Amino acid sequence: MPVTDTAFSALQHELHESGIQDAALLFGRETAQVVWGITQDGDLARACLLDAACKRTQDAQSLPLAVRQAAGEDALKLREALRRLGELNIDEHWAAQSALAPAQSETLRKMLLAVVGDPRLVVARLAQQLVRARHSRALLPEERRRIAWETRELYAPLANRLGVWALKWELEDLAFRELQPGAYHRIATALSEKRSAREQFIEEVRATLSERLAEAGIKATVLGRAKHIYSIYRKMQRKQLTFEQVFDVRGVRIIVDSVADCYAALGVAHGLWPFLPSEFDDYIATPKSNDYRSIHTAVTGPDGRPLEIQIRTAEMQAQAELGIAAHWRYKEGGASDHKYERKIQEMRELLSGSRAPAEGDSLDRLTKGLFDDRVYAMTPKGEVVDMPRGGTPLDFAFHLHSNLGERCKGAKVNGRIVPLTHQVQSGDVVQILAGKTAAPSRDWLSASAGYLVSTRARAKLRAYFRKLDEAVQAPAAPPPEPAQQSARAPERTAAPRARAGGKDRSPVQIEGVGDLPITLARCCAPIRPQPIRGYLTLGRGVTIHNADCAALARMLRQKPQRLLQVEWAAGSDALVAARIEIEAFDRRGLLRDISDLIAEEHLSIEGVSSNTDPRDRIARFEVRLAVKDAAELSRLQRRLARIPNVFKVRRAR
Repeated sequence: MPVTDTAFSALQHELHESGIQDAALLFGRETAQVVWGITQDGDLARACLLDAACKRTQDAQSLPLAVRQAAGEDALKLREALRRLGELNIDEHWAAQSALAPAQSETLRKMLLAVVGDPRLVVARLAQQLVRARHSRALLPEERRRIAWETRELYAPLANRLGVWALKWELEDLAFRELQPGAYHRIATALSEKRSAREQFIEEVRATLSERLAEAGIKATVLGRAKHIYSIYRKMQRKQLTFEQVFDVRGVRIIVDSVADCYAALGVAHGLWPFLPSEFDDYIATPKSNDYRSIHTAVTGPDGRPLEIQIRTAEMQAQAELGIAAHWRYKEGGASDHKYERKIQEMRELLSGSRAPAEGDSLDRLTKGLFDDRVYAMTPKGEVVDMPRGGTPLDFAFHLHSNLGERCKGAKVNGRIVPLTHQVQSGDVVQILAGKTAAPSRDWLSASAGYLVSTRARAKLRAYFRKLDEAVQAPAAPPPEPAQQSARAPERTAAPRARAGGKDRSPVQIEGVGDLPITLARCCAPIRPQPIRGYLTLGRGVTIHNADCAALARMLRQKPQRLLQVEWAAGSDALVAARIEIEAFDRRGLLRDISDLIAEEHLSIEGVSSNTDPRDRIARFEVRLAVKDAAELSRLQRRLARIPNVFKVRRAR
């Protein structure tokens, strides 16, 4: 249906004058026509055209002023909301042989509804998908199938649930034609007539019934629509029928005022055409288990063509379309979610115009609480995760897998580093940054710390620590024999030990020279048991370097006589200074976890410097301490790397 909105024509003119006239605008114009045919909403139609025009610029504010003025503020706001809604599609790693699991499809649909602030945007997104599917034949086969899967698994059921029937049948047929071309063409051939001819037949039946019902004094509304190809296929599969056994290829629905009128209308229909006794069902006398009520009958209609007739009251129609016996649940076999159903009903009423917002009851307020207790976020691969409102990246990680939550060190949301206490919003793409081994913090269990909101995630983490505590408290192995004890290394204690250059015994022995002050070179930071060499300085004693230190080699080329033979003192427990650089995603309690771990290693911290970049929230620490040897330092580095949020640990040179 052409858009007859005057402002829409003005916007097209300004876009053309601005030089924005390409294939994208053709897409936008067709989308706007679909939206207009359903809603008669000029603002929404202009928003769809703007969205296509902005694909190159992304930002509507970069469009010429005349274009923005022609669009109007409301259309600009709707376009911005469409941009935020984005492209909720099957993930980029989708394979042609795979389909979405029903639960995943349902979660995707909930997510689409959850991230919009105005139900009209859902219609716009459905229209965009319809136009994509209409023109997908120009694309590569793999991309065509991807669009068809999205259409069938996500968008057609959503159109069905919202009662946007004008889009539902075409979305389903387009997907069916691409995904199952053989079955599609067999049914299309069997119909042996074009859709327009079928619709003309229905219109003739509708007119005949309306006239006869009026003559019988029955106030009635007769609705009719030719059954589309995918619906015929679904019924054939569900009931194991041949095409000839499908009697509702063509059907009409009679809506009357009372139950008595239902049976009177049935008599009129059976008086017009012979009925098929095997195809008669009285769901008024015997309602379905979901309280669905209606009379279904099949007759041999004009020209000997089968015709299904459904008869019900307006109340039954409302219940079948919007209530607990909603058409979408009957068709899809969906599980009951009463809050979800109630909100779907509200949206359908708003879209259909059958319900006007009460005074002070704006669309924003009506739809704000649609899924106010749930958040729908995605993995980088497109998998949707359903979390409670206020959920964090840690909740997200534990939902995906317990092991991922236990190994979580940090997270990115929409490509940016965020703290683990960040509250994820619907539509966010969350990437979990994980270490190789599990190293969760007990702080995560603190309700006040804000790390975990999900009861399920807390239970998983408690189970992890319970197993850990049980392992620690397990009975120790029997003590070794005295002979074995003498061979063991002495137990480590937290008692302070001598530092290099202190009054205690030096860690380095200098050949042929008395006790000289020594300094460990900062250029190469030597540590036991690396081979070392000494360089005699003027007034500062001996500087100890790694044997392969490049700086030492340069100095010896000028002063070779200053070389001293040195080695690590045998049996000395004197310590050497070391500096460790740590980078981590900032969080509360991070420095405490670092210092506690160093204390567990019976090492003393001699100094700490830190800074946090507010742009990426990465904290950087330099820790100065004293260690015995390289093995001790390596062990400390490995343990530090397992602290949650820490992603880099290295020795500073």
